[in-house]
Amino acid sequence: MSALVSVITAAYNCEKTIRETIDSVLNQTFTNWEMLIVDDCSTDNTISIVEEYVEKDNRIKLIHLEKNSGSATARNVAINRSSGRYIALLDSDDLWKPEKLELQLKFMKSNNYCFTFTAYDVFKDSKDVRRKIFAVPQRINYKQFLKNSVIGCLTVVVDKERIQDFHMESGYLEDTLTWMHYLQKGIIAYGLNKNLASYRITKGSKSSNKIENAGRYYQCLKKQKGIGTISRIYYFMCYAYHAVKKRLFSKITTEI
Repeated sequence: MSALVSVITAAYNCEKTIRETIDSVLNQTFTNWEMLIVDDCSTDNTISIVEEYVEKDNRIKLIHLEKNSGSATARNVAINRSSGRYIALLDSDDLWKPEKLELQLKFMKSNNYCFTFTAYDVFKDSKDVRRKIFAVPQRINYKQFLKNSVIGCLTVVVDKERIQDFHMESGYLEDTLTWMHYLQKGIIAYGLNKNLASYRITKGSKSSNKIENAGRYYQCLKKQKGIGTISRIYYFMCYAYHAVKKRLFSKITTEI
């Protein structure tokens, strides 16, 4: 049997989207997975919805936090309790294509990669037909990533046997800080340029305000050791260029 994949999902007041997210995992052609959903003290019907799925499928597990702690803490709690060799990250409002895990694991195993990510599309409503696809490079190292934050959190799969201390960093843009942390150690992230996931743009979310997001990215750069002010400004300008290019010139798909 193929190695177990642990799907890590932090959940907070996501009653409107969590069903679709779970269904996208249930619909995977690869079936040897567990899904650990950590509820971060939701005040809506998130818990009751997840409990419905827990009763139907023992691969789905619900974990409760005693106090609201943020997505990084929630993800780390799930990672610490996970049993799989592979860790796959999926937020509570995002979706996977049915062949996501199957194709990505095959990509990892055939090439002996320990950190991979894929292309993905973006949408506001599940019924959206026209969507931009954000393509990815074949590989990216630390300095390349500082110039282009191209790794989508919902697409990442890591091999926990090879990256044994894998965890999410804390702070604004915790996923970006996490990729910086591991790439800085010399790990290379490899991209599978196939659209295997869908990122939901939610009004009021961190990522919806591009100006604030850019400011947060600059703060991530400031946390990197050995990077002076001039280099930091250079990396930020490259990041801004790639961000604009991605949004203006990305391919449009109607295949969802």
